Amino acid sequence: MIDEKELIPRILHGDMKAFEVLVTQYQGLVFHVVNRIINTQEDKEDICQEVFIKVHQHLRRFEYKSRLSTWIARIAYLTAINYSKKYSSGRTVSHPEDIENYSFTDEHPGGLLDKKDVTAYVNRLIAQMPEQYRTVLTLYHLNEFSYQEIEEITGMPEGTVKSYLFRGRKLLKDKLGVYLKNEVS
Repeated sequence: MIDEKELIPRILHGDMKAFEVLVTQYQGLVFHVVNRIINTQEDKEDICQEVFIKVHQHLRRFEYKSRLSTWIARIAYLTAINYSKKYSSGRTVSHPEDIENYSFTDEHPGGLLDKKDVTAYVNRLIAQMPEQYRTVLTLYHLNEFSYQEIEEITGMPEGTVKSYLFRGRKLLKDKLGVYLKNEVS
């Protein structure tokens, strides 16, 4: 783990090696956040680069009120959301009306999943979820942010974060339950 109180002043004084350390430390986090919002690989790469340009340009504004990772994740989230809104032209479903009957795909999991690759199947299910669920599940489970940090990153109230996390988990559990039931039969 890097010492951000030592690293940030070095970056602000033009030390590009220090900035490389920051990018190396946080590129996985940025990719995870962007990956759950943006669909095309080329766009994901462009947005990740844009995030680090913004981090470099606005690093003077970082006030140590939160962790640096939270601040960077918020920039990644907002950059990806803004890109998605600008270029999606209404293709994104923000929240299905009848969430209880929300369906991921009509394909049988057996056709999608090599039995050895459960992670790929779970990631495929997550990718098919509404954007808010994907984002909250990723930030909480993969990046291990707290509810309060997710609130800072996304701007969603903590209660909404908890609700989306609960609903997202339930959707995954229900879909995996159907798959596991079919596997046992």
